Amino acid sequence: MLALPPELILSAYANGLFPMAKDRDDPTIHWLDPIRRGVIPLDRFHIPRSLKKTLRKRPFEIRIDHAFSEVVHACAEPTSDRPRTWLNDELIDAYVAMAERGFAHSVECWQEGRLVGGLYGVALGGAFFGESMFSRVRDASKVALVELVCRLRVGGFELLDTQFVTDHLRRFGAIEISRQDYRIRLRRAVIRRASWPRQPGSLAYSLFAGGGEGEEVAAAVRGSSQSTTQTS
Repeated sequence: MLALPPELILSAYANGLFPMAKDRDDPTIHWLDPIRRGVIPLDRFHIPRSLKKTLRKRPFEIRIDHAFSEVVHACAEPTSDRPRTWLNDELIDAYVAMAERGFAHSVECWQEGRLVGGLYGVALGGAFFGESMFSRVRDASKVALVELVCRLRVGGFELLDTQFVTDHLRRFGAIEISRQDYRIRLRRAVIRRASWPRQPGSLAYSLFAGGGEGEEVAAAVRGSSQSTTQTS
């Protein structure tokens, strides 16, 4: 039996809490409910100019939900910039179990058959709770984030929760909101009907492609954002 049943974590998310450990080897799970919450407004997502150039080059193969467990384990690895991580074994097992039940998803960047970056999070109604990301080559996690936002827009999602705001996320339009404001947005989002787009390939690359393919994806992204704005 899992120490953290998926139902428990999903219930916590629906009520504004999320789990963390203090360290990779810390067995204790802490439930956080920050006074200030980080979100990326999907209708105001910003792509830096330099990253747009990278996207046009299509440097990675984008895969969706292909190697979820590998992504989570990579996010749990310490790096020179992040010597301590908050994912312990109990949390890793719980997120893998949620992925098997269709509640957790990964966006992955592959290069020459190797997983080089990505992110994962949990979807509940029209809310997506971004958990962690990693990058082994330049811009891999950034490309994964753009891909995530494109899919959330097309899928009809309303809320992208980043938990906290970093300088890195501010470049993409992340903001802090109050706990009260967050809970209002959360209650509205979790009852919204949304679907996780599973189609292969990259919506982000298509968005910057010329011709019909790019125009079709751009129209879907714009239409979804307008629908979200009207709903709110």
